[in-house]
Amino acid sequence: MSDHDRTAMLTKVPAVTLGFWIIKILATTLGETGGDTVTMTWLGETTSDANPNGYLIGTALFLAALIVLVIVQIRTQRFHPLLYWATIIASTTAGTTMADFADRSLGIGYPGGSILLFACVMASLAAWYWSEGTVSVQTVNTPRVEAFYWLTITFSQTLGTALGDWAADSGLGYDGGALVFGAALAVVAAAYFTTRISHVLLFWTAFILTRPLGATIGDYFDKPIAKGGLDVSRPVASAILAAVILVCILIIPQRAGTHPGSARG
Repeated sequence: MSDHDRTAMLTKVPAVTLGFWIIKILATTLGETGGDTVTMTWLGETTSDANPNGYLIGTALFLAALIVLVIVQIRTQRFHPLLYWATIIASTTAGTTMADFADRSLGIGYPGGSILLFACVMASLAAWYWSEGTVSVQTVNTPRVEAFYWLTITFSQTLGTALGDWAADSGLGYDGGALVFGAALAVVAAAYFTTRISHVLLFWTAFILTRPLGATIGDYFDKPIAKGGLDVSRPVASAILAAVILVCILIIPQRAGTHPGSARG
């Protein structure tokens, strides 16, 4: 067995392929509709007199689930597709409620929330770099590296939610926001294949941008028609997305892989 094969056996994250990005976008969309299902549909609007702490309660619930899944993910010895994607969904759902809590309940608005969350992403990457000497990992297979990996992912998911809401609220609307972030992802993809820009930088840029894309698509489906959405039931939309993600995981080849750009540091 080659060294590369032995390394792949220990890798705890999937290879970054087209299938990876398809499932990632679906997961971020589910994170939006799923988070809104709990904080808005089941707990009620957080700004209502009935339940002014809906976003805080939702954040606590999803963070608890995320922490449990991350612990299980770190303790497992091999890459497990269902476990990995369940953890991603938990991070993007927690990101939805955390961003909404920062933007709305804390009263700092979308610009303030986006700046705060961007600082959190940069701080987690800086701590990762300070600890490991790079944020370009060949494998995510040690508890410390995995902790940095999931912390950065969670902050990036939260930042993406705030960016999506900010774009939609600034006049683009949900459909316009989806087009803008989709176009930005296309530019990142083109840079990946045609330039010498660090693949690590492009990976994290794309990872962040998929979140506002999913957020705006999710909001477009479940927000009221009067607010520019299609008024699809949030629980129904979430159930459909979860089923589609499960089918994709089962039919799209899932294999362990290294972080993109690992050889280029």
